[in-house]
Amino acid sequence: MQAATAPPRHDQATRLLHQRGATATPARVRVLQLLLAADAAMSHQSLQQAAAAGGHPFDKVTLYRVLDWLAGQGLVHSVAGHDRVRRFSLMNAHHAHAHFECGVCGRLFCLRGSLASASPELPPGFVSERVDITVHGRCAECAAAPSPAPDE
Repeated sequence: MQAATAPPRHDQATRLLHQRGATATPARVRVLQLLLAADAAMSHQSLQQAAAAGGHPFDKVTLYRVLDWLAGQGLVHSVAGHDRVRRFSLMNAHHAHAHFECGVCGRLFCLRGSLASASPELPPGFVSERVDITVHGRCAECAAAPSPAPDE
């Protein structure tokens, strides 16, 4: 006998969609579930692989459309890494925020905190629409790993 309750991430994903007055389609809910479970921003490819591994594969076009729609609704945002691959994560309360990109594993993390102090002074008549800041380094997992021995 199966449990009568839905998984918490399913409920949270559905609630996010309903808060926007949107239909909670299976594809939208599944993408949001994957992003809710992620510890870092996910590329289109990593989302597609995670969905397939979970038994709910997406075709590429459906996934692109869902991601575009979620971004248009302000539920997710994307940022490109040094490899120019766009990675997606849930939009958090800090709409303008910095990112951290690990130079070892390539994962991209959203950072908390305001960017108000990081906004440069603009010339007269200029209007800022957004500020993108990415901190580069090694994530905690990669920083804790032993460094490889130099080639001799």
